[in-house]
Amino acid sequence: MKSSFELLLVVIATFSTIHIVQPQSQQGFISLDCGLPANEVSPYKEDITGLQYSSDATFIQSGKPGRIQPNLETRFLKPYTTVRYFPDGTRNCYNLGVQKGRNHLIRARFLYGNYDGLDINPKFDLYLGPNLWSTVDLHRLDNGTRREIFHIPTSNSLQICLVKTGETTPLISALEIRPLGNKSYNTSFGSLSLFFRIYLSQSDTSLRFPNDVYDRQWSSYFETGWTHKTTASDVRVSNNYEPPKAALKTAATPTNTSAPLTIDWSSENPEDQYYLYTHFAEIQELQANETREFNMFWNGEKYYGPLVPDKLDITTIYGGTPESCKGVRCSLQLIKTNRSTLPPLLNAIEVFRVIKFPQPETDENEVVALKTIEATYGLSRINSQGDPCVPRQLMWDGLNCSNTDVFTPPRIISLNLSSSGLTGNIAAAIQNLTQLVKLDLSNNNLTGELPDFLGNMKFLLLINLSGNDLNGSVPKSLQRKGLELSLQGNPRLVLSSPSTKPHKKSFVVPVVASVGSVAILIAALILYLVLRKKRQPTIEVVCPPPSRPTVNVTNANSPEPSIEMKKRKYTYSEVMKMTNNFERVVGEGGFGVVCHGTVNGSEQVAVKLLSHSSTQGYKEFKAEVDLLLRVHHTNLVSLVGYCDEGDHLALIYEFVPNGDLRQHLTGLEYLHIGCTPPMVHRDVKTTNILLDEHYKAKLADFGLSRSFPVGGESHVSTVVAGTPGYLDPEYYHTGRLGEKSDVYSFGIVLLEMLTNQPVIDRNRRNSHITQWVGSELNGGDIAKIMDPNLRGDYDSRSAWRALELAMSCADPTSAKRPTMSHVVIELKECLVSENSRRNMSRRMDSLSSTEVSMTFDSGMIPRAR
Repeated sequence: MKSSFELLLVVIATFSTIHIVQPQSQQGFISLDCGLPANEVSPYKEDITGLQYSSDATFIQSGKPGRIQPNLETRFLKPYTTVRYFPDGTRNCYNLGVQKGRNHLIRARFLYGNYDGLDINPKFDLYLGPNLWSTVDLHRLDNGTRREIFHIPTSNSLQICLVKTGETTPLISALEIRPLGNKSYNTSFGSLSLFFRIYLSQSDTSLRFPNDVYDRQWSSYFETGWTHKTTASDVRVSNNYEPPKAALKTAATPTNTSAPLTIDWSSENPEDQYYLYTHFAEIQELQANETREFNMFWNGEKYYGPLVPDKLDITTIYGGTPESCKGVRCSLQLIKTNRSTLPPLLNAIEVFRVIKFPQPETDENEVVALKTIEATYGLSRINSQGDPCVPRQLMWDGLNCSNTDVFTPPRIISLNLSSSGLTGNIAAAIQNLTQLVKLDLSNNNLTGELPDFLGNMKFLLLINLSGNDLNGSVPKSLQRKGLELSLQGNPRLVLSSPSTKPHKKSFVVPVVASVGSVAILIAALILYLVLRKKRQPTIEVVCPPPSRPTVNVTNANSPEPSIEMKKRKYTYSEVMKMTNNFERVVGEGGFGVVCHGTVNGSEQVAVKLLSHSSTQGYKEFKAEVDLLLRVHHTNLVSLVGYCDEGDHLALIYEFVPNGDLRQHLTGLEYLHIGCTPPMVHRDVKTTNILLDEHYKAKLADFGLSRSFPVGGESHVSTVVAGTPGYLDPEYYHTGRLGEKSDVYSFGIVLLEMLTNQPVIDRNRRNSHITQWVGSELNGGDIAKIMDPNLRGDYDSRSAWRALELAMSCADPTSAKRPTMSHVVIELKECLVSENSRRNMSRRMDSLSSTEVSMTFDSGMIPRAR
């Protein structure tokens, strides 16, 4: 039997003899000869396949053409004898027009061929849009290699990027895009990266277009111990997969008729998942007393069967969900049934590895707007290739983008084209960047009048147009309060009305906002005057520290803020100074934007700015203020100060630099049992749990928090609010909010932390994380549930205990859920077991190591500030 390595060598041999049949349509095909010299004919017909290849020059704005060594050219098809290489820039990208939502075969070919005479094979990364597709390493691959994937684009533009990762220069030989049928190769999630595609034959012929209508490439493969079967008759291809008829005219059976037919291979990663597409057709004349029937087994477990192949008609078997291998060895076996008189038979098989592309592309409309802006000003920068925002290390120059979860496209929040040689009017396409917070077009040669649309962009807080030659009057929409507008150096620009006061620098009304992916989440401020004017009876929330009297807690009806709060009040000019004119926007959310700042010369802060356009945010803003005036805890974000100056409202919080996290925090228990009346957070999720520089967890975002009257009631009725996936289903259906609603949300957080799985994944058979974990728990294999990045380095008993605790927290019935106090005790005991396993057990009253303090405080009761 051939080894798996030999099997792969057969499969990746991409330049074999091609078997030719009648012409086929190439409608929708994109066939690019990368690096084709300008003096050669384009398009041209490749002699062997009949495919029409064109130069790639119009699909990419960078790179240089090259050609492999002359003595190698006769070994390869013409499109693979040229290369485009990229000595400049880090990321160089092709932009290809495709059909959004349709499955496509995408194939890239790479052949070094010593084109540069240096005899140094390159290594680089290949990206599909914003996501890493594969690493290409041409070391010892004299015949080159290919990468092939079945992928459904999410827009009508497909970007394939080569990214330099070391000292060598990326290159590409050919790009081939083929639209597929709408009903073939559908998956429950992810894209399909080709692992191998073979037909079982002793021939050395490779099949592709025109034999294969989709130009899939089929390599012949045969092993000792097999018997070759063939027919001269045509096999009817009657399903959506349409493999080549030539591939179905041959088949293999085991020579030992009692033995299984086995195909196996090695999996580099035990966590890899595969889809198998097996193609069968009975090509022998069976006698009346002969029967061919067999079962399919995947890694020793029954996969499908019994199967009786149809006479001269295709049957394709594929799984609705991906399969993983047990360990690093993958095995498919066909085993005849007891009633079968003939051995199993196989004609062809395709094996794909599931590849996930979690990062969504930047909002399509904003990408179009950016490209229009660049075209308007004739900008051509090598950096401006690929997705503008992601991955972040490859973000275009002059941009800053919001950081979002894997379900939400990034949005552009800052555009800086200062000193870029811009001429003409301010580009109208700027208004299509609807989430823009900061715009800098200073020190250019812009002319014309200021457009009204700039004043109508609701998130725009800072516009710098200084150092241009703009003329006319400043529209009133740009003279609104809350907008920082810099116009110096435009002598022909005048205010729109002589009665208008001289223009002052101003900034958008500060807003309470959630922070982006840098995960600086910020907490609360007081609107003392607003609260006092209401004169409504309030429930005083008292959350004392366990061993200290309560201090600096202001009653809502007090005539003045506390002395401490007075000291925290900042003027608007001080806010502008601490943020360096709002230079660094670190996030944005439903409230508005968040900027980074510094107070007292060294203390980092996050400044949450309230937007006029967010009415709901204003309501939640007041709720957050009401809570954080009374609640102080080491695991809650702390208030540094506030600004209350006319229309300018800003909340200034401690800067929490290490991101939102999936980890337990004792602050939630504190809200439930340390406050009188107790508080329910209502929006517990991983993005509302933050890490400071010492990796201490802090609970944030209290806009939805609610308190309970003192007494026997375990719930209150309220309008349902929260985040899908984390929301207590009982609360959702009844509107009855209780402390156990937070427990449910925390259970979901705990499951996220343990599994590193998204809470909701529409591409997963069990889309909600509780359903997925529940189904996996039935299998009894904890390794399939736990985060694979842990690589099994955990105490299995503690892991089981934590999983069971998380599932009990996420029980659909609130009465069956534990209290947060019980959860804290259980998790601490899990931690003790884990530390014991690591030979790091300590006394519980001295749990102060870095490892422990990242997760739990030392006392059974949370520490207050």
